[in-house]
Amino acid sequence: MAIGQKLPEAGTPEGDKWLAELHKIIQEQSIYSVYQPIVSLESASIVGYEALTRGPAGSPLHSPLQLFGFAERYGQQYVLDRLAREKAISSVRLDNQQQMLFINISSHIIYDPHFVPGKTLEVVETYNLRPHNVVFEITERSSIEDFALAKKILQHYRKQGYRIAIDDAGAGYSSLQAIAELQPDFIKVDRSLIENIHQDKIKECILETFVTFTQKLNIGLIAEGIEQQEELVKLTRMGVQYAQGYLLAHPSREQAVISPELVNTIVAHRKTQAWTGYWTIGDLATPIKHFAPTDLISEAASYFKKHPEAPAVVVVSDDRPVGLLMRERLFQQLAGQYGFSLFWNRTIDQLMDRQPLVVDETTPVEQVSQQATSRSIHNLYDLVIITKDGRMSGTATIRSILETITNIRTETARVASPLTGLPGNLQINRELSKRLLDNKMFCVIYIDLDFFKWFNDRFGFQKGDQLIQYTADIIQQSIAVCGTPLDFVGHVGGDDFIVLTSTESSSKLCAEMIRRFEQGVRMFYEGEEFHYVEDRHGNRIENDGVTLSLSLIECDGSSSITQEQISQASAALKKQAKSHRGSVFVAHRISSTVSADSEELELERIPDHRMV
Repeated sequence: MAIGQKLPEAGTPEGDKWLAELHKIIQEQSIYSVYQPIVSLESASIVGYEALTRGPAGSPLHSPLQLFGFAERYGQQYVLDRLAREKAISSVRLDNQQQMLFINISSHIIYDPHFVPGKTLEVVETYNLRPHNVVFEITERSSIEDFALAKKILQHYRKQGYRIAIDDAGAGYSSLQAIAELQPDFIKVDRSLIENIHQDKIKECILETFVTFTQKLNIGLIAEGIEQQEELVKLTRMGVQYAQGYLLAHPSREQAVISPELVNTIVAHRKTQAWTGYWTIGDLATPIKHFAPTDLISEAASYFKKHPEAPAVVVVSDDRPVGLLMRERLFQQLAGQYGFSLFWNRTIDQLMDRQPLVVDETTPVEQVSQQATSRSIHNLYDLVIITKDGRMSGTATIRSILETITNIRTETARVASPLTGLPGNLQINRELSKRLLDNKMFCVIYIDLDFFKWFNDRFGFQKGDQLIQYTADIIQQSIAVCGTPLDFVGHVGGDDFIVLTSTESSSKLCAEMIRRFEQGVRMFYEGEEFHYVEDRHGNRIENDGVTLSLSLIECDGSSSITQEQISQASAALKKQAKSHRGSVFVAHRISSTVSADSEELELERIPDHRMV
């Protein structure tokens, strides 16, 4: 309940009215659930829903803060909580068997004598859900007094397949203790740490710590309360796994849909975060022998003897992996005293590992590596099972995963700009060649900072580096708004950048870059005003600071266009753009019928755009 929220006392007219209303709500079971989606910041898909309870419309107890706060004061929290859980489970509509339902429970509810595994399981099965679909979300604001007892109670649920989340992490003093003691499957970061994180370096550093340790411990990290697109972009680029908030969707009884614009934003910035050699675990998938849970252990042993190179087999039911049987572990069991007679004619599910590491094919290789190496030493070298839409796809060895990561990091260090982390010239040339070979329409945008040398000389190289990093950021932010998920951003070197885009709104993209640049560039001037700058030769030029010159080249996809033509056209366009005061872009189209050195260049100026 919100701090300072005042509830009426029983014995007063208003308090008696509220108490009667509470009893009526419980008797008539008139509460209902609304659902807010939780979105993956890797695939931009909905991975689950948080159920939020509401009282009857028009009731003084419609708000969950008032409803549960009043129920707790007058000893009705247990019965109300049980009713809320049943309503949440009975009304939810999940799109697939992998989606999750997050159900809020206050920490004191787990001490409810009726809060027992069997009862909840009955409700779950009644509505065709499974325990792995349900996540109990324990709010951090209700501090846990007896962690040993809470851990013991929750362990009963874990054994049945339920998962645990710690809510409101970062909002109170006991967050870290709750995480350490309860070892949750998910951590939800409170809105207080998410709000304006794109403008707050301290919040960013705190969240980076959450990202790092949740990756190492294989815990899902969910950012709550996202209301601004800039927050979403920042969180996606930081590597946060999941997101929730009004920007994505408001709580509703209807099925949620994430807007295509936000999907593009997530995909574009997740791609940016891992631009070089972006490998998913699906790229490493190799076929493997399947067995059914009811097949005999003797059949698996015979297979291993005939195929000495096979390290393991996967146990599959309805094309979905349910277990893993490693060669060495099987033969160790059979070689033990009475092992042969005990196990030879038993079914495979008697010896298989029922909790192998199973990941979707779209999971980044580095993330899988972190999950695999955080396993017990006894399972460290077990195969990783890879699925596609929940169905068996293949496996990967720890060796192949580590070799891939080594190659990725080597390539990253070799071709990335050390200042911006963006692809350098080698990767730029590869990407440009690839687009030319595709014979599809695309645009090339060259971005150059005007009078950067003057700025660097006046304010120092550290401020100069910051301005270059700022320019890289606004380019990528503009693509998130006006570009497409597969657009490419490269750092040519110094103060020069390149964008390869397939958007149909290339002019809008250029205009957005200029708008964002002009909106923030003055913060680098330390409060000074300028009426002139100096060119590279020390000549005074009438201008009020650093500006952008953009050359926009539209390629029609014809096979006759070459990189040299694009380079020549860009040089001519950049020269024309720099002849005009202020930030401008110049557009030109190259096709098989129009020469790249044509003089018919069209100037497109953003009127009254420069910030005063």
